[in-house]
Amino acid sequence: MPYISTTDSERQQMLKTIGVQSFEELIEAIPEKLRLKEPLHLDPALSELEITRLINEKTCRNVCVQSANSFLGAGLYDHFIPAAVEAIISRPEFLTAYTPYQAEVSQGTLQYIYEYQTMICELTGMEIANASMYDGATATAEAILMAIRKNRLSKTVLAGTLHPEFLKVIRCYTEGIGVELVIIPAKDGVTDLTVLRDAVDDKTACVVIQTPNFYGNLEEVFAIDEIVHKHEKCLLVAAVDPISLAIFNAPSEYNADIVVGEGQALGNALNMGGPLFGFFASRLDMARSMPGRIVGATLDVEGKKAYALTLQAREQHIRREKATSNICSNEALCALAATVYMSLMGKAGLQEVATQCFHKAHYLANEISKLSGLSMAYPDVPFFKEFVINTSIPASKIIEKLLCKGIYPGLDMTAYGNSKQLMIAVTEKKSVKDLDDFVCALKEAANV
Repeated sequence: MPYISTTDSERQQMLKTIGVQSFEELIEAIPEKLRLKEPLHLDPALSELEITRLINEKTCRNVCVQSANSFLGAGLYDHFIPAAVEAIISRPEFLTAYTPYQAEVSQGTLQYIYEYQTMICELTGMEIANASMYDGATATAEAILMAIRKNRLSKTVLAGTLHPEFLKVIRCYTEGIGVELVIIPAKDGVTDLTVLRDAVDDKTACVVIQTPNFYGNLEEVFAIDEIVHKHEKCLLVAAVDPISLAIFNAPSEYNADIVVGEGQALGNALNMGGPLFGFFASRLDMARSMPGRIVGATLDVEGKKAYALTLQAREQHIRREKATSNICSNEALCALAATVYMSLMGKAGLQEVATQCFHKAHYLANEISKLSGLSMAYPDVPFFKEFVINTSIPASKIIEKLLCKGIYPGLDMTAYGNSKQLMIAVTEKKSVKDLDDFVCALKEAANV
């Protein structure tokens, strides 16, 4: 028997309150061609046992990183996650915690957010961080809006080596508010500094770069710093891989004003593409213009350490055109996973992860370069854990052949302009055998 929450008399009362005589009158604005004319043809209802079997059957069709030797990357990476991370964030006091509006009953949540902010500041070298953002793309877009609020300029210069999905989100965020977007083309897999130098002027609010960039290459950040900060008001926004910061220069060292990025690599599983979380940090003088929420530490009336949402009132985020941002929440559980992960790994652990990624990626690139018909797309540019190779046949055919061997060789670059390029990501999880097996399979699949 179907469960219907309202009776006929209750529905009539609702229609009367709305001011219409019937349901048909209520939906008369919907065109006839869009209305359902007959009952939906649904499959017969299944028992719990039957639906469980069906879901398991469909789930088994997925190719996951546990069952395949995957070299996919392009923004989401298969790093090792200690079992303690899942165990801790699954505790009910964390998993079911609601957003901390009432500080007096949310001290646990506020404390771990405060610890998260502190760790992001230590990782990036910046002075203040917020409680996290929805993902790396929205964090980057919000950084642009913050730069515009800071210096009251509207021109934004974007490196063409930014992740294409980031660029789409930026265009969406800035559409209709008078922001001029200037895209700097890539040259040999990195930003063309000559074009960048000509594009940046006294009307530029910010320059946005990504390092490692979409292709995995490291940008010339110190040269970019010189170009950007020749102009007094121009801000440098750096989108970074948090794992890379364990062995490369912190953004503060090349004078980044705002630092953002995708935090998934910090203790969060791939989860078929989400949920994710973005991190956001900046200089202290921009704290009041920072989007999202910030947790601060203080003392209570008894002199004990206490935590509270600070600098911004939640209500400001619903003041429409006067709001700092329409983001008034954060990805708390994902940020907690990152906090636990960084706590467990420590500085030495993060350095080990980053070092292994670096050396294993370079080992694989070197072995692939020995194969005839395959070559590095950007042989003279330094990279971290991801790189692009040129292939003698379409990358889609290589992927198809290697999937039969349980190997996902990387990202087909057809959607990004070249059907004979493959982007390969390597993390610390790959053993030398995994890498050698990939090289052997690639040699056979590429007919070289």
